[in-house]
Amino acid sequence: MEFFLEYDKHHKENKVRITTDFGSFDILLYNETKFHRSNFIFLTKQKYFVDTQFYRVIDNYMVQAGNSDDVKISKKRGKIGKYLLPPDTKRGFKHDRGVISMPSSAIENPHKLASPYEFFIIQQHGGSHFLDGDYTVFGHVTRGMDVIDKIAAVETGKGDWPLQNIYIRDCEIIE
Repeated sequence: MEFFLEYDKHHKENKVRITTDFGSFDILLYNETKFHRSNFIFLTKQKYFVDTQFYRVIDNYMVQAGNSDDVKISKKRGKIGKYLLPPDTKRGFKHDRGVISMPSSAIENPHKLASPYEFFIIQQHGGSHFLDGDYTVFGHVTRGMDVIDKIAAVETGKGDWPLQNIYIRDCEIIE
Protein backbone atom coordinates (compact mmCIF):
# COMPACT_ATOMS: atom_id res chain seq x y z
CA MET A 1 0.00 0.00 0.00
CA GLU A 2 3.07 2.19 0.10
CA PHE A 3 2.52 2.83 -3.62
CA PHE A 4 -0.94 4.32 -3.04
CA LEU A 5 0.20 6.45 -0.10
CA GLU A 6 2.84 7.99 -2.36
CA TYR A 7 0.43 8.16 -5.31
CA ASP A 8 -2.07 10.02 -3.12
CA LYS A 9 0.47 12.81 -2.47
CA HIS A 10 0.81 13.61 -6.17
CA HIS A 11 -2.63 12.78 -7.57
CA LYS A 12 -5.31 14.81 -5.81
CA GLU A 13 -8.02 14.37 -8.45
CA ASN A 14 -11.35 13.29 -7.02
CA LYS A 15 -14.01 13.62 -9.73
CA VAL A 16 -14.59 10.99 -12.39
CA ARG A 17 -17.07 10.67 -15.26
CA ILE A 18 -18.12 7.19 -16.33
CA THR A 19 -19.79 6.79 -19.71
CA THR A 20 -21.87 3.66 -20.28
CA ASP A 21 -24.16 2.27 -22.96
CA PHE A 22 -27.01 3.92 -21.00
CA GLY A 23 -25.45 7.38 -20.55
CA SER A 24 -22.92 8.94 -18.21
CA PHE A 25 -22.69 9.72 -14.52
CA ASP A 26 -20.21 11.62 -12.35
CA ILE A 27 -18.63 10.47 -9.11
CA LEU A 28 -16.99 12.44 -6.31
CA LEU A 29 -14.31 10.34 -4.59
CA TYR A 30 -13.70 10.93 -0.89
CA ASN A 31 -10.25 12.16 0.13
CA GLU A 32 -10.68 10.44 3.51
CA THR A 33 -10.43 6.99 1.89
CA LYS A 34 -6.93 7.47 0.47
CA PHE A 35 -6.18 3.93 -0.72
CA HIS A 36 -9.54 3.51 -2.45
CA ARG A 37 -9.60 7.00 -3.99
CA SER A 38 -6.00 6.70 -5.18
CA ASN A 39 -6.64 3.21 -6.54
CA PHE A 40 -9.69 4.38 -8.50
CA ILE A 41 -7.79 7.38 -9.92
CA PHE A 42 -4.83 5.14 -10.79
CA LEU A 43 -7.04 2.61 -12.60
CA THR A 44 -8.93 5.41 -14.37
CA LYS A 45 -5.65 6.85 -15.67
CA GLN A 46 -4.63 3.35 -16.80
CA LYS A 47 -7.95 3.14 -18.73
CA TYR A 48 -8.63 -0.09 -16.87
CA PHE A 49 -12.40 0.42 -16.63
CA VAL A 50 -12.87 1.04 -20.37
CA ASP A 51 -14.64 -2.00 -21.88
CA THR A 52 -15.44 -3.56 -18.51
CA GLN A 53 -19.08 -4.29 -17.80
CA PHE A 54 -21.83 -3.94 -15.27
CA TYR A 55 -21.85 -7.64 -14.50
CA ARG A 56 -24.07 -7.81 -11.42
CA VAL A 57 -27.32 -5.88 -11.43
CA ILE A 58 -30.04 -6.14 -8.79
CA ASP A 59 -32.91 -3.68 -9.13
CA ASN A 60 -33.73 -1.78 -5.96
CA TYR A 61 -30.35 -2.74 -4.49
CA MET A 62 -27.15 -2.08 -6.47
CA VAL A 63 -25.22 -2.28 -9.74
CA GLN A 64 -21.68 -3.71 -9.80
CA ALA A 65 -19.04 -3.06 -12.46
CA GLY A 66 -15.38 -3.39 -13.33
CA ASN A 67 -15.31 -6.96 -14.56
CA SER A 68 -15.76 -8.74 -17.87
CA ASP A 69 -15.51 -12.19 -19.39
CA ASP A 70 -13.33 -10.65 -22.14
CA VAL A 71 -9.72 -11.85 -22.15
CA LYS A 72 -8.56 -8.24 -22.77
CA ILE A 73 -9.67 -7.31 -19.26
CA SER A 74 -7.76 -10.25 -17.77
CA LYS A 75 -4.68 -9.06 -19.64
CA LYS A 76 -5.14 -5.51 -18.30
CA ARG A 77 -5.32 -6.90 -14.76
CA GLY A 78 -2.22 -8.99 -15.41
CA LYS A 79 -0.24 -5.93 -16.52
CA ILE A 80 -1.34 -3.85 -13.54
CA GLY A 81 -0.76 -6.65 -11.04
CA LYS A 82 -2.48 -8.49 -8.21
CA TYR A 83 -3.19 -6.67 -4.98
CA LEU A 84 -6.00 -6.14 -2.50
CA LEU A 85 -6.98 -3.02 -0.59
CA PRO A 86 -7.41 -2.86 3.19
CA PRO A 87 -10.86 -2.02 4.52
CA ASP A 88 -11.48 1.61 5.46
CA THR A 89 -14.92 1.39 7.01
CA LYS A 90 -14.58 3.62 10.08
CA ARG A 91 -14.97 7.01 8.39
CA GLY A 92 -18.68 7.28 9.12
CA PHE A 93 -19.78 6.89 5.50
CA LYS A 94 -23.00 4.94 5.06
CA HIS A 95 -24.30 2.86 2.16
CA ASP A 96 -26.87 5.47 1.16
CA ARG A 97 -28.40 5.64 -2.30
CA GLY A 98 -25.78 6.74 -4.83
CA VAL A 99 -22.62 5.82 -2.92
CA ILE A 100 -19.81 3.94 -4.61
CA SER A 101 -18.26 1.14 -2.60
CA MET A 102 -15.75 -1.63 -3.17
CA PRO A 103 -16.61 -5.34 -2.86
CA SER A 104 -14.50 -7.81 -0.93
CA SER A 105 -12.29 -10.16 -2.85
CA ALA A 106 -13.84 -13.52 -3.73
CA ILE A 107 -10.93 -15.37 -2.14
CA GLU A 108 -11.13 -16.56 1.48
CA ASN A 109 -11.00 -13.20 3.11
CA PRO A 110 -11.32 -12.89 6.90
CA HIS A 111 -9.80 -9.37 6.82
CA LYS A 112 -12.38 -8.07 4.30
CA LEU A 113 -9.71 -6.98 1.83
CA ALA A 114 -11.25 -5.30 -1.21
CA SER A 115 -10.96 -6.27 -4.85
CA PRO A 116 -9.38 -3.14 -6.38
CA TYR A 117 -10.77 -3.68 -9.88
CA GLU A 118 -14.47 -3.67 -9.10
CA PHE A 119 -16.99 -1.32 -7.56
CA PHE A 120 -20.68 -1.15 -6.82
CA ILE A 121 -23.17 1.70 -6.57
CA ILE A 122 -26.13 1.55 -4.21
CA GLN A 123 -29.34 2.09 -6.17
CA GLN A 124 -31.84 1.32 -3.42
CA HIS A 125 -33.91 4.24 -2.14
CA GLY A 126 -33.18 4.56 1.56
CA GLY A 127 -29.80 2.88 1.12
CA SER A 128 -28.45 -0.56 1.99
CA HIS A 129 -27.16 0.05 5.49
CA PHE A 130 -26.72 -3.64 6.30
CA LEU A 131 -23.49 -3.26 4.27
CA ASP A 132 -22.10 -0.55 6.58
CA GLY A 133 -18.92 -1.67 8.29
CA ASP A 134 -18.30 -4.50 5.82
CA TYR A 135 -17.43 -2.58 2.64
CA THR A 136 -15.56 0.69 2.09
CA VAL A 137 -17.66 3.59 0.83
CA PHE A 138 -15.26 5.81 -1.12
CA GLY A 139 -17.45 8.24 -3.07
CA HIS A 140 -20.90 9.08 -4.36
CA VAL A 141 -22.70 9.83 -7.61
CA THR A 142 -23.14 13.59 -8.05
CA ARG A 143 -24.87 13.48 -11.44
CA GLY A 144 -26.59 10.73 -13.37
CA MET A 145 -28.45 8.55 -10.87
CA ASP A 146 -31.07 8.20 -13.60
CA VAL A 147 -28.43 6.25 -15.57
CA ILE A 148 -27.86 3.96 -12.57
CA ASP A 149 -31.63 3.45 -12.31
CA LYS A 150 -31.80 2.49 -16.02
CA ILE A 151 -28.97 0.00 -15.59
CA ALA A 152 -30.63 -1.48 -12.49
CA ALA A 153 -33.89 -2.01 -14.39
CA VAL A 154 -32.48 -4.33 -17.09
CA GLU A 155 -33.43 -7.97 -17.29
CA THR A 156 -30.86 -10.30 -15.75
CA GLY A 157 -30.06 -13.98 -15.86
CA LYS A 158 -27.97 -16.35 -13.79
CA GLY A 159 -25.81 -14.63 -11.20
CA ASP A 160 -27.63 -11.32 -11.77
CA TRP A 161 -25.60 -10.78 -14.98
CA PRO A 162 -27.57 -8.57 -17.42
CA LEU A 163 -28.93 -10.45 -20.44
CA GLN A 164 -27.73 -7.50 -22.54
CA ASN A 165 -24.08 -6.54 -21.89
CA ILE A 166 -23.72 -3.04 -20.43
CA TYR A 167 -20.25 -1.66 -21.08
CA ILE A 168 -18.27 1.17 -19.58
CA ARG A 169 -17.26 3.03 -22.74
CA ASP A 170 -15.10 5.64 -21.02
CA CYS A 171 -13.90 6.56 -17.57
CA GLU A 172 -12.15 9.90 -17.25
CA ILE A 173 -10.91 12.34 -14.64
CA ILE A 174 -12.95 15.55 -14.70
CA GLU A 175 -11.27 17.30 -11.77
